[in-house]
This record gives sequence, C-alpha cells and structure tokens, in this order.
Amino acid sequence: MRDNPVHNSPYRIAIVTLDSHNARPCQRALENMCVDYPGLEVDIFAAATWSDNPNEFTKAKEAIERADLIIANLLFLEEHVKPLLPVIEMRRDHCDAVVGIICDAALVKQTRMGSLDMHAPESGTMALLKRLRGSSKPSTETGEKKMRMLRRLPKILKYIPGKAQDLRAWFLCMQYWLGGTDENIEAMLRFLISRYAGVTDWRGGTVASPKEYPDVGLYHPGLVDRITVDLNALPVVENPIGRVGLLLMRSYVLSGDTAHYDAVIREFEKRNIQVVPAFAGGLDGRPAIDGFFVKNGISNIDAMVSLSGFSLVGGPAYNNTDAAVETLKKLDIPYVAAHPSKFQTLSQWSSATGGLGPIETTMLVALPEIDGATVPTVFAGRHGESGECNGCSYFCKTKDFRAMAPCYERIDELTKRCEKLINLRIKEKSQKKVAIVIFGFPPNAGAAGTAAYLNVFQSLYRTMHQMKSDGYTINMPSSADQLREEILNGNSSKFGQEANVAARVDANWIINNTPWLEEIENQWGSAPGRIQSDGNSVFILGKDFGSVFVGLQPAFGYEGDPMRLLFEKSFTPTHAFSTFYQWLKSEYNADAVLHFGMHGALEFMPGKQVGMSGADWPDRLIGHLPNIYLYACNNPSEASLAKRRSNAITITHMTPPVTSAGLYKGLLELKDSLVRWREMTKGDPKQAELELLIKEQAESLNFSENNIEALWLKILETEEALVPEGLHILGEELSDRQCSSYISSIDGIKEEERKSLLNSLKKQNEIPAIINALDGKFTPPVPGGDIVRSKDILPTGRNIHAFDPFRMPTTFACRQGEIQADLLLKTHKELPKTVALVLWGSDNIKSDGEQIAQALALIGAKPRFDSFGRLSGADLISLEQLGRPRIDVVMTLSGIFRDLLPLQTKMLAEAAYKAAVADEDPLQNFIRANVLEYMAKTNSDVETAALRIFSNAEGAYGSNVNQLVDSSSFEEENELADAYEARKSFAYGTSGKPKQNQELLKSVLAKVELAYQNLESIELGVTTVDHYFDTLGGISKAVSRARDGKPIDVYISDHTRGNGKVRTLADQVSLETRSRSLNPKFYESLLEHGAEGVRQLEAQVTNTLGWSATTGKVEPWVYQRISETFVLDEEMRNRISELNPTASSRMANRLLEANDRSYWNPDPETIAALQDAADTLEDRMEGVAAQ
Repeated sequence: MRDNPVHNSPYRIAIVTLDSHNARPCQRALENMCVDYPGLEVDIFAAATWSDNPNEFTKAKEAIERADLIIANLLFLEEHVKPLLPVIEMRRDHCDAVVGIICDAALVKQTRMGSLDMHAPESGTMALLKRLRGSSKPSTETGEKKMRMLRRLPKILKYIPGKAQDLRAWFLCMQYWLGGTDENIEAMLRFLISRYAGVTDWRGGTVASPKEYPDVGLYHPGLVDRITVDLNALPVVENPIGRVGLLLMRSYVLSGDTAHYDAVIREFEKRNIQVVPAFAGGLDGRPAIDGFFVKNGISNIDAMVSLSGFSLVGGPAYNNTDAAVETLKKLDIPYVAAHPSKFQTLSQWSSATGGLGPIETTMLVALPEIDGATVPTVFAGRHGESGECNGCSYFCKTKDFRAMAPCYERIDELTKRCEKLINLRIKEKSQKKVAIVIFGFPPNAGAAGTAAYLNVFQSLYRTMHQMKSDGYTINMPSSADQLREEILNGNSSKFGQEANVAARVDANWIINNTPWLEEIENQWGSAPGRIQSDGNSVFILGKDFGSVFVGLQPAFGYEGDPMRLLFEKSFTPTHAFSTFYQWLKSEYNADAVLHFGMHGALEFMPGKQVGMSGADWPDRLIGHLPNIYLYACNNPSEASLAKRRSNAITITHMTPPVTSAGLYKGLLELKDSLVRWREMTKGDPKQAELELLIKEQAESLNFSENNIEALWLKILETEEALVPEGLHILGEELSDRQCSSYISSIDGIKEEERKSLLNSLKKQNEIPAIINALDGKFTPPVPGGDIVRSKDILPTGRNIHAFDPFRMPTTFACRQGEIQADLLLKTHKELPKTVALVLWGSDNIKSDGEQIAQALALIGAKPRFDSFGRLSGADLISLEQLGRPRIDVVMTLSGIFRDLLPLQTKMLAEAAYKAAVADEDPLQNFIRANVLEYMAKTNSDVETAALRIFSNAEGAYGSNVNQLVDSSSFEEENELADAYEARKSFAYGTSGKPKQNQELLKSVLAKVELAYQNLESIELGVTTVDHYFDTLGGISKAVSRARDGKPIDVYISDHTRGNGKVRTLADQVSLETRSRSLNPKFYESLLEHGAEGVRQLEAQVTNTLGWSATTGKVEPWVYQRISETFVLDEEMRNRISELNPTASSRMANRLLEANDRSYWNPDPETIAALQDAADTLEDRMEGVAAQ
C-alpha cells in the first residue's frame, strides 16, 4: 500500500469488465463522491469492445498503468484475459489494491487487498477460500442458491480475525458489484477507498453494507419502483391475445441500463400481448421460470423470449444444456433467444457483411441453439462514441453512447415474429393456413419436388393426411401420385412452366408489395422480370388444397448464366423469388411456412452470415412467418445456416437405411473365381488356367490390378461398401431387414444398445413433430450426425443443432486427426511439402473436428483451451516431438464452415502464422520456407505471407464450379479454375476478417503437391452431390493451372467406417460406380421412388463429369458402363424415361457431353447408338411437355 498522507494529485480507479452496463452507475457515483474525495477519477472499460476497436484496449492499458486501485470483473475469455493479465501484473505491486472478482482464475489470482494476496503461496485463508468456492465445474445449482451463499459468507467471515477480514472485503465487493445499483456501486467504491486508499485522510469511516435486491423478480418500466416480486403488480393488458415471458439480466435491471428492455416490453404491449418480464441472478433463468412462468406445474405463458444473450442455464463461463432442455420441455412453448450486441456497436454490426463476430456467434447464438432456442435476433447494442447508427431507416442517435440502446427495427420484427408464434399456439387448426414449400433445383432438370434422401410426395401426402385427421381443412388428393400430378402437372403445359400455375401476380401488385423493388430492378430489370413470368405477371407455382398451399420455390435466377456471379459483388433474388414469399405472406396469408426437405435457396440468399438485419435477403423474405423446416438429420451445418439466416425451427428426418453393396453379375463370378484360387494348394496344375480366367474376368470388369491379392481386396471393398437404399418416406416404418442392415453397419454395438436402437428406428416421430411445431410447441434439440456414427440423433423429429464450438476439436478428434494425417502421408509416394485440404462444416461437426485436427497434425500444432475448457487458439508442438518437417497446409473452407466455425478458422490461422514465424530451419518447416520465399519475392509482410485459409467473401457460398458444370457453361477447363480463384480467394487470418488476395492464392497453390478431402457421411459419395467437385475439384483444377498444367495427386480420405482409408480420387470414383451407379441393389431401390429416383441417378452422372472436368481422374470405362446400363439398354431407357423424361434425357446428353469434351472416346458405333437413344429420350421429353 502506498503511504500518501497529503493528497495533491489525482486518485485513479480503473474498472475493467465485460461490457459497460455499469458505466452509468460508476459515473453517477463519481459525481456524488467528488466532494468527499477531491481528485478522484473513475474509469470503466468494456473488454467486449476490444476486438473491433483495438484503441479501446490501449485506453484501458494506459489507465491501469497509472491506476491507484484496479477492479477486474466478468472477464472469462482468453482474448480479454491474455492481453490484460501482464498489464495488471506489472501494476499490482505499485498500486493500493487489485480486486479480481467473478472472472478467470488468472485474474482472480492478481487480487491483492491488504493482507490478502491471492498470488501468494496457499495460506489458511486461501485454503478456506478454496473450500468455500467449491468446484469450478458446471453445476446444476441455481443462481439463486449461489447468491444466498454469497450473502452468507461475509457475515460468517466477520467473526474470523486477521486476514479473513480482507477476504470478507473481497466477498463484499462481489456483493456490491452484483447488486449493481447506483447505491451499491458507490458504496463499493467508498468501501475500497476506506480500506485500501493510500490517502490517509480517506481511510476509515463507515460504509453501508450492500443493499439487497431480489435475486428473482419482475421488472417493468411502468412500476413505481420498477422492480417487484408480485406478479399481480404488473401493468395489465386488457383482453390480450396471448402472454409472453421475457427473461432479463438482473445486472442490467439493477444498473438502470434498461432502455432496450423497455422498448421490447412496450412493443409487445402495443401488439396487445401481456408481458411478464422476469429476471434471476447467477445467469440461470430457471428460478424466474419457476417463479413467474409456471402455475400448478403448467406454463401460464404462450411464448418465452430470452433477452439475456446467453444460454438458459449458464453464461460466459459454461452452459448446462440438460437442465435447460428439461425445463423447456416442461414449458412446451416457443423459446426465442434474442441478444444485445455486446462486442460490436450497433453501427458496426449493421454495416458488417459478416454480421456478428466469432465470440458473439458462439456465445449468443450457437450455445442457446443447443438448448433449443430459435429465431436468433439482435435487438439491442451500444452506439459507441459516434452516438448514432445508420443501419436502417430509424437512424438512431443518442448522447449516452455507453448505455444499451434498443434497435427498434429489429424489435419490431422480433415482436411480430413472436406474435405469429403465439398465434400458432392459440389458433384453431381448422382456421390455420400453412404454406408448404418444395424445391426444384436445378430448374428444368426433372428435379421439381425432390429433396436429398427424401421421397417428397409420398412424405408430403402422409403429412397432409395426418394434418387433415388432426383438424386442418384440406382437400386431399386420392394418392401421392395424384398429389404429384396436381402440383407438377395440372395446367403447367398451358403456361410452359415446371408446375401448376396457382396464381398470377401482376406487375402492379409486385410494385406495391415489394419494399426492396429498386434493388431487384437494378439487377433483374422492371417487374415482373423474365423468370417464371409471361411479361405481365409472375407465376406462383403450386396448388391450393385449402388449409395447405403447396408451392414450388422459384429458382435462384443465375442458373442460365452462372458466370455473372463472378463479376457482381452483390446479388438479389429475382422478382419471381421475392414475389413468391411476399405472396405467401400478404395474399395467401399463411400462418406458417413449412419448407419440405433439404434444401431450398432462401437461407443462401445474400446477407450477413449470422445476426441478420432488415437489409439481409433471407430476413426480408421470410418476414414474420414462423419457418418450420424438415431437414435430414445428417446435415447439422446447413441446418444451422437455415436456423440462423431464416429463423428455421428444424425437424429432423431419417436418412435412407444403409446396407452393404454386395456383388452382382460379373463381380459375383469374379469373386467365385478368386475364392477358388485362394483355396487352391500351391502348385495345383489348374492354378495357371484359373489365373488366366481371373485376368480375363478382371479386364472385362475394368479392374486394372494385376496382383490377385490386390484384386481380392478390391472385390471385398466393393462388396462391403455401405450404400443407402432408396429414399426415406415420412411415416413409413422401416422393415426388420432394413433395421437389421442399419444396426449391422455400426461397429462395436452391444446387445442392449441393439434393442434400444431398434426401438428408436421403429419410432414414428417425424410427422407428429411437424404438427407439434405448427401448434406452437417446443421442439427439443438434437445434435446432427449419421446414425451409424452417432446413435444420439435418434429418435428423429427434433430441432437439429451443431456441436458446441468452444469444445472443438475434442481430444478424441485430435487423436484421430493425427492417425488420419499419418495415413495420408504414408499413402503418398513421398513426403509432400505443401498440401491442399478442403474443410466442410458438416463433416467437422459430425466428427467433432477430426478434419481440423488433421490440418493441425500436418502443421505440427495443437488446439489451446482456456481454464474453462473453451477453445482459444493454437500452439505449436516441437519439431522433436513431431518427428518430421512441418507441412504447409493450404486450407479452403466451405462458406458454411466459415459461418459456423469462426473460432476454428482463427485457430487454424494462428497455427499457420506461428509456424511461419517460428525460429526453425526452413528445411524442417516448409511453411516458413514458403513464407520467406514469398516475402522475398513480393516484399510483403509476414502476416500476409502466412495466410493459409481461403474461402468466399462474407455472405457468399460455393466456388460456382458446380453451376458452370451443371449448365455446361464452360468451354475450357481453365474457366473452372478462374471461377474457383475468383470466388475462393478471400484470405482469413487471426482477426477472422477476410481480405481478397488472388495473387497470394495463386502463389500458394503453385506449391501444392496433393489435394485431398475427407468423406464422412455414409449416405454420400463424391459422385452423389456436386459440392465435392465444386470444392476439391475446383481447387485441384486451380492448382494444376498454377503449376502450368501439371496434374497433381487427388485423394479422398474415407472415414465412414473404422480408422478409414485413403484412396486416389480415381479409385474412389470407380468404387462408387461399381457399388452404387451400376449396382442393381442401389439403383433399383431408387427407381422404386419414381421420378425422384431417376433424378438422383442423373445427378451422379453429372457429378462424375464434374470430376472429369476438374481433375481428369475418371476412368473412361465409367461412362461406357453407365451408358450400357441406363441408356443403351432399351428396356431400362424406356423405364427411366417413363418415370422422369427430363432427367433421363439429361443423363443421355451428359454422356454425349463427356465424349464431346474427350473425357471418354468410345467407338463410333457406341456414339451413334447413344445419340439415337438421346434423340429418342429428348423426343419423349418434348412430347410430354407439349401434352
């Protein structure tokens, strides 16, 4: 402690906390205290502002360096603790006191208050403190219980002499701060000055004890005292249409920083909704729920909105999901999580193309999603020193820039959306109107009414049938086929459209009902535009069945000219797309929309990645409509995108059952020969003859293996490959055989687990879950994944979410990543210096980050976690421990990975940067070698030269390579490289902010020796969806071009079973062709689903051509065998043409295109036959269209 009896200079108190909601109480306290303490200065600094405003940390640092008394509070994140800790350490022995309360242990240890030194070796007092504070692990104890304990401790410690009095003072400071009213904040400052100030005249004196306020209570701006514990004291809304419970943060209420809460309360009341605004201490909402939202064990509210910004049970330090879900299931009402922007000002958020930053995305959006929260909405924030926000038409301004300010535009949307959710709960089913949206991408490809893994019309028919039984007024077709006929055919030929025209919306209606008309017209011309239009009106495609309208979502708009995306910074939906959703809201007057299957285009429209505003297209188009979204259970990444960008409540559905591919035709005969050969004794005279037969059989089946043992392994690999059987149908129970196949595919399953899994597989919960959501009830959360890898996803019919981003990659994932990285290196012919790796969001979420761990393992790095077990960065492991040189890894991220895993993006960037600046021999550190070479060549700084993570610009997705291939819109393959480089040239560094640097991308790609990607989903293959060749194929083509046309090795790291296997791309395509495309077991199960199955088969041919275009790694026999199986065989050709004339014609023409592009050069007779067949198919398609 300083000894300064005569005070002639300023006395400075520096307070550093998470945000500045206590700034105004501190300021008012200072005004009251200045008379008693001349020269007193009190400054409060919000760590939340540091990432976007680095000068704010500089201000805090300078204040601490000259502070006489330092208080640190509510700081748990490494990015706050790490820079702050050394500053406090330097100052702690040169100031009067340091008080660390409710924050990271490292900051708490800096506490020095009189004889209490938490940095000192453990004393009796510190041992007492450890016993009192208990375990640091998450607890199911309520915040209310913890607060009661906190109040008791100072009273107990009062009677313990010596050092315990300083410990008591520490606890009292915590009480003062948590009771953060003006009186308590002022009393805390007076208390600290009276005990620890180095100014003798200020020491001593009596200070009031912390004033107690209810730990659990109600708040309303209309109350005289603003706080009550009496539910009957709240202002009453006359004849309300419903009741909404609001969960508030007690600290904001006590500090008087409540303008944002007041605005929400007033807006709900304007809508004639009774508001019950409750708060609870300890960042645990359960006591408030139990006290005010439940009566006699039943919810007395119709919706609950958390305005805290955190998970229901927990806060910055942890979240207790199980306890939260248990509470929410009992309430069984819509649960909405809105959040104030804590780390950005409102202006920064509204103008940011990415929206919320990495920490906010994780804490305010991802963690509440795990509880089951929906409709994530930014509803408030601070204005910063500018005091204004120009993000919307309100143009808000304030003089008190540190106060929390409402975002009126978002609050308007939030309350309207909640009103719609309440309406679902209280409206009779017979009066409800539901818009069901089906998809048809790509357009004019026979894809209308299809979705991944799902038989749409069979599932839709069963859903509508159940809705009718439950009371919806629906004019049901006689069958699923009739339903399909009425929606897709109807009057479609009359108007030349893909589906029945249900309505025509003229240009005047569009002009009067499209607030963003000017933006659309700037891109697509005057309304109604040319797409899905007759020049006078936009066509609404679909069919009205009474309480249900089934509509076909319009196309993106760029399909006919995908190159336009390369040259436009922004993109808007077409008139048709915008009008479709405006019509559903304003003309059809839907109460809710049900997006049926995976997936549509709405959530991929331009706008922020997360934290949408009214300027973002998904938010504009969905408007106030509750959005129920039927989604495949194995795709948590894209489902999360739908939730965050279009407010979706997802309902998971099963993927098709999987089974072993088995063998067929010549493959069975080859295996029989191989079995006989293996059973022969050495020297058997018939062995040579049999080997000759095996060679002939293998050649006829296009196997290139000369070694019989290698051929045997190929046959086994083909036979044992897991393939999906057909498509899933909602409400159709799996057969015993299908369940058995599913269960047999799971490694190491125990007998008791087998029985439980069988029950879950048989359970029919998907259609009831849809109806439950349409009734405005709670949809419990579930992690996404593959059933074979994660049994927790059963039963389906729940709200899918991703893994906790703070915990990824897990320890197990890191171990697996090391094994997989070693497997890749052993497969390649020599140790590569530079590799290209494609990272997807879904694959990492389902594997808890194994691909991320692979990248770290190749670099020679490991994730770093803070004291709460949250991901905070990356550290290098030593070269000695690594045992080989560090490999340079060029990582390309899917747009969804970038959106959902921003912390992991920053971690990988940090790993690459640390490797680049490591003081190591470049011969043992290929990253450093390449970075030094680039710096010398370009004179760039190391931060730029070390950038190794590339993705799209914020708010953009995909490389556009798939669109060019699908539309046959490229002449030369280098155009695909152009597309990839233009779309994927945005480099992401440790700041998480992208910078386009196409030259750097070309430079690092020129060093790449191999490219690879993991295969994680059992239902998918690299020829199943176009995303694989869009990313891995795209980067491979860009690498080849950067290397002056030299091809590189391309690998698929298949981890769908066991420890995985690394194959060349050519081997992977061949395996999938044999086990899927040419396998009757596979294609017959698809053809049972009619048009949708043919569309799936055609897609595989298109995707195969995509691999040829991007890598040249497809064996010519693949096209030959597909042609013989589906097009040249007259019976099969007629069959698929009958089922889906458009898709079958596309398949034939795609095979001809492969020949035209020299990916396959069959004999003239084959080409002539194929051309004749294609002409026949096209004639049939045109005949159907003309009918």
